[in-house]
Amino acid sequence: MMQQWTQAPKVAVVGGGLAGLSAACALAETGFRVKVFERRPYLGGRASSFQHPATGEVVDNCQHVLLGCCTNLLEFYERIGVQDKIRWFDHLTFLEPGGRASVIGPSFLPPPLHTAPAFLRAPCLNLPDKVAIAAALAALTPIKPRDTGESFLAWLRRHGQTERAIERFWKTVLVSALNEDIEHVSIEYAAQVMRESFLKSASAGRMGVPTVPLTELYDKAGDYISARAGEVQFRSSVDSFRAEPGSVKLFAGGEEQFDFAVFAVPFDALLRILPQTSASDPLRQTLSNFNTSPITGIHLWFDRQISDLEHAVLLDRTIQWMFHKSKLLGRSRSNGKSAVGGDGSPVSVTTNKDQGSAVDGQGSYVELVVSSSKTLIEKSRQEIIDLALSELGEFFPESRHAKLVKSTVIKEVHATYSPKPGIDAYRPRPETVWPRVFLAGDWTATGWPATMEGAVRSGYAAAQCVARVAGQRKAAFLVPDLPAKGFMRIFG
Repeated sequence: MMQQWTQAPKVAVVGGGLAGLSAACALAETGFRVKVFERRPYLGGRASSFQHPATGEVVDNCQHVLLGCCTNLLEFYERIGVQDKIRWFDHLTFLEPGGRASVIGPSFLPPPLHTAPAFLRAPCLNLPDKVAIAAALAALTPIKPRDTGESFLAWLRRHGQTERAIERFWKTVLVSALNEDIEHVSIEYAAQVMRESFLKSASAGRMGVPTVPLTELYDKAGDYISARAGEVQFRSSVDSFRAEPGSVKLFAGGEEQFDFAVFAVPFDALLRILPQTSASDPLRQTLSNFNTSPITGIHLWFDRQISDLEHAVLLDRTIQWMFHKSKLLGRSRSNGKSAVGGDGSPVSVTTNKDQGSAVDGQGSYVELVVSSSKTLIEKSRQEIIDLALSELGEFFPESRHAKLVKSTVIKEVHATYSPKPGIDAYRPRPETVWPRVFLAGDWTATGWPATMEGAVRSGYAAAQCVARVAGQRKAAFLVPDLPAKGFMRIFG
């Protein structure tokens, strides 16, 4: 490895989410001695699963999906050997209350026109809606707009969008993608989502859904690290650190010394770890500009099939997505194998205990997702379940006749940072005032919003910084974006 070191440098990675795991895997592969500190008893961070103690079911803390444009996330999956655990879909089904469906997918036309035939046929929008949307997409096609401090909702109104276009197209896509209401979203990140997923190429917009519980994916990252002389330490909270000229000392119960440290934790957790010194003040001030936005997942188990669809976007109601988990996972998950223990869960969980026999192979297990779920945070478990069942019945009439066997509500109150106008000025780079300390997390300066792709990009960027400071000047872990196709090649 580096000749100036008598042995491979020792790196602490604080946080076992995607940012920390991607950094740790890249560094372990390069020859560093890596130790991951994770306060929970499982890996994955906000993209994790656990066995819920009251239901006996293994549940994801929230449904996570990826797109074909997530090049670094896909490289990470290939690195740890789980790429075959992702199921890909080319078409999305948009359902109106009452059940009328609009199916959007690619055609033979070159990008950015590849979804135009399906879009023009979609009954959920009328002709004025479609004309307005097409005009706005045309404005976003040549070049990605910069953040001017204006909200994307204001931008849409300036560009003549109808109310139905805003509600059924722009909000539907962007609230799910960015986990924030569009009146609080910067133009730059809204435009990036549309360009990368809708306009750039057909492959960029493909949706991937994990076919196993999330922690089963990221356990493989732990195996990858361990196989390369690294270590993952669970139930280990780092309370603080002290940066010295030639080392970094971490305080996690005891004191441990490392050559480098990567802090891959949410920004609010980092605030609690920072040393109480004046050197930390600029970063503390920077982090004070961040806000969070919640996600709520509603897990329902029925005694019969309620739909043949594997997933659907739901329009005009509080619930925004339906994921038919018993179909996506290819099996019933009643009393499934435990992914982790029930202790240490980072999310707020409420349940409705077993109301009958376990769901068998003829039942439906569905997860309903509400992004930017601010209106649900103060609601009780029963209020949320009643709301979900009422709305679900409008889209899937069979659910009205099915028996609800059990249910679970999971609230991620601080799920993601809010991509508000102007936030990019405060997103820090991996480097810090301490030469041996680096940052990772989807909230850092990745050029992407709060996504799994952004988290992995941040981990790879931090790993590159560590490797280069350690003497590997040509170290490079980040992979290029998907190339534009068709007419989009003109614009890049």
